[in-house]
Amino acid sequence: MFAAYAARIDRDQPLNGLELGERPAPVARPGWTTVNVKAASLNHHDLWSLRGVGLGEEALPMILGCDAAGIDQDGNEVVLHSVIGQSGHGVGPDEPRSILTERYQGTFAEQVTVPAWNVLPKPKELSFAEAACLPTAWLTAYRMLFTNAGVRPGDSVLVQGAGGGVATAAIVLGAAAGLRVFATSRSEDKRKRAVELGAEAALPTGERLPQRVDAVIETVGAATWSHSVKSLKPGGTLVISGATSGFNPERTELNRIFFLELKVVGSTMGSKDELASLLNFCAAKGVRPVIDTTLPLDRAREGFAMLAEGEMFGKVVLTV
Repeated sequence: MFAAYAARIDRDQPLNGLELGERPAPVARPGWTTVNVKAASLNHHDLWSLRGVGLGEEALPMILGCDAAGIDQDGNEVVLHSVIGQSGHGVGPDEPRSILTERYQGTFAEQVTVPAWNVLPKPKELSFAEAACLPTAWLTAYRMLFTNAGVRPGDSVLVQGAGGGVATAAIVLGAAAGLRVFATSRSEDKRKRAVELGAEAALPTGERLPQRVDAVIETVGAATWSHSVKSLKPGGTLVISGATSGFNPERTELNRIFFLELKVVGSTMGSKDELASLLNFCAAKGVRPVIDTTLPLDRAREGFAMLAEGEMFGKVVLTV
């Protein structure tokens, strides 16, 4: 079957390790199901995999891709929850959790096999491309906002780095849930898009907000860390799920964190139940993922280049 896969690890030029071509079709195994992929979306996780983060040379070649929507063996339209091993379903009880492509072949292919437990019904209101955007970036944003930040309608939230997959999802979900959303970006065009999606205001990165906020959704890391901490109300919560600009900020702002009793919460992906709630939320409220570009699988390299250069606003989707 045709697939986009990591053939080599290159930490400096990750796209050098990306290959497109034929790979073996999935092999049936007890408790697992094979899904015919209709659409899959790109995440920064895929670029990190090509750099060797979470993926070792011994696991190569590895089909990339965490997210997918498609049709299962029984003809059902489904969405995949890409965390394997969290529940013990389909794997040994002692196997630690992992994301597709860390241990198991991913979704950038004509077919993918996952534990049957990891398959959820696709709402009829969502297209395959829209549903394929939800299991990683949108689920991450959902958990950050509603589980780990614990915000309620009327609360205020700052979303750093408008344009990225998680940040875009947080803007849309937060606005739909009745939050006052502020966003930042270096790009004027991305700031305009953020307001169109429901942000109350969008400001240049690092600029002082009109007010301090109850929570910050942080995926940028070092470049925005100090601004994130300074933007919180006393007792506020900073939720971080990534650090695309680096892991080591110049200033940790520890004095502000303890003096203002701020909370810093790490967040990774989300549970199957949270994904089910996200799917229901999108179907019921008319919320739709923001898709920047849709490409056929054989043009996956173009999508990876867009992701690496940060050119997109929203998600890049590959169709099969």
